[in-house]
Amino acid sequence: MNKLILCGFFLSIFAIFESYALKASDCEVCFAVVEKFSAGLTSDEKKDSKVIENKFRTYCKTAKNKEHRFCYYLGGLEESATGILSEMAKPLSWSTPVDKVWEKLKKKDNQICDLRFEKSIDVKTVDLKKLKVRDLKKILSDWDETCEDCIEKGDFIKRIEVLKPKYVREDL
Repeated sequence: MNKLILCGFFLSIFAIFESYALKASDCEVCFAVVEKFSAGLTSDEKKDSKVIENKFRTYCKTAKNKEHRFCYYLGGLEESATGILSEMAKPLSWSTPVDKVWEKLKKKDNQICDLRFEKSIDVKTVDLKKLKVRDLKKILSDWDETCEDCIEKGDFIKRIEVLKPKYVREDL
């Protein structure tokens, strides 16, 4: 009887701690960037934290949007105000799992986990006239295109319609 109560007690404690564990969706940008970056490292590069830091700085030079903001928070950019890059590099060099790395990063700087990826817009199916200008600009930005002469919403829509065949594949 006592063993059964003790076993139930430990199971309930385990369930409580499991509910407090971070999930990838709690810190999606951090998880995605660290996972993607870590997967791109060779086994030799993963052994040296200084090499990891330098590789991450190189990675950050091409990062965009939320990934760029994550690099800023971590200290991977020249204009970064803080520098906790070693808090990522050292655990990775010790072969620490990615989820444990971003849990440590969250403890150091909580705003890292406030970053969320923006919802992508399916240009193929969306009615461009119902989108806000901000969303139309985002579509162009995602395509690395600009619209210098665009003033009104209709101008942005025309530009997207012109570029649509280049970026949106029509599957038959």
